[in-house]
Amino acid sequence: MSSAPAHPAEHSARHQHSDPYALGRGHGGHGRGATGHGEGGPASKRVIVSYGFWIYLLSDIVMFSAFFAAYAVLAGETAGGPTGREIFGLGRVAIETTCLLLSSFTCGLGSIAAERRDMRATQLWLLVTGILGALFLAIELQEFTELIAQGAGPQRSAFLSAFFALVGLHGLHVGVGLLWLGTMMAQIAVKGFRPNIRRRLLCFNLFWHALDIIWVGVFSIVYLLGSGI
Repeated sequence: MSSAPAHPAEHSARHQHSDPYALGRGHGGHGRGATGHGEGGPASKRVIVSYGFWIYLLSDIVMFSAFFAAYAVLAGETAGGPTGREIFGLGRVAIETTCLLLSSFTCGLGSIAAERRDMRATQLWLLVTGILGALFLAIELQEFTELIAQGAGPQRSAFLSAFFALVGLHGLHVGVGLLWLGTMMAQIAVKGFRPNIRRRLLCFNLFWHALDIIWVGVFSIVYLLGSGI
């Protein structure tokens, strides 16, 4: 005598439990879902962190674009005060640029050393990156100090306000980046090359390279064009 048919809810639960395609695992026999790891449910932490960082980086670029646009509009509004040709020293800015570009190179070397699990080389290259970044920031602060002492502070004209805002915003990011770098060096020394540490180091590399690209724009638009070159 045949047994009674299973209750529809029980049949559905048993089918869902045994179905390899349940919970969004995909179709076509691959058994992969939205995460790409053959599991259902929400995306992994790795994917979420990566998306979050890219959103931050893109929003930062949008913010810098707004500051660049403001500077372009106000560059000629000197209000009888000094112009860029009178206050910009390209020799010093060239040293700044060299320091920052070299720091991007050494930062990349540090990332390569981290992938090879070379503790000594990783810490060495990250330390060099920090020294070059600190030198860049020191030169920039010296420039700001001298301009303010000469009466060419941000309150002098709209041009100088836009200049201090744009260059100062970039300098602020460099300072935050140096703090981040110091934290990363400490984490690597204590925890080693764990996957989450290497992921954070990769995020730092992207952040630092983005600052270099932005500085190339600052150097070209603010200093070179402002000096009449």
